[in-house]
Amino acid sequence: MLPVAVVRGGRVDAIDDDWGTVESTIVLDERFPAEALAGLDAFSHVEVIFVFDQVDERKVNVGARHPRNNLEWPAVGIFAQRAKARPNRIGLTTCEVVGLDGRELRVRGLDAIDGSPVLDIKPYLREFAPRGDIRQPIWATELMAGYW
Repeated sequence: MLPVAVVRGGRVDAIDDDWGTVESTIVLDERFPAEALAGLDAFSHVEVIFVFDQVDERKVNVGARHPRNNLEWPAVGIFAQRAKARPNRIGLTTCEVVGLDGRELRVRGLDAIDGSPVLDIKPYLREFAPRGDIRQPIWATELMAGYW
């Protein structure tokens, strides 16, 4: 699998919180013409699939752990959390579209750092949002309280 773009700007360090106002640019790889992004600026949000490429593969977790090493939260499996040190080091974020200029898509709220490879960009469609009630454990709500 080859990246289709790279993240430029925003943060250079993977800090866990306050991503909501971070603006970055997704720069499309030269293999793709600008028209590959045509029409994305008609959407308010996009889903960005990217790689946590700066996570040391030796630190990847395949079992259970306490999220953020907080012992007050239960140890849960890596697939029950969104930690960056996961088996394929893949991240997924829905972020706001700020603007589009040629092969550059400006976004807000993308929790990927400068230089992160982007595997795919998809428009956010409300019809793909969950149908019905959403449930999540209290620890997840507490963890996300300052994330955005």
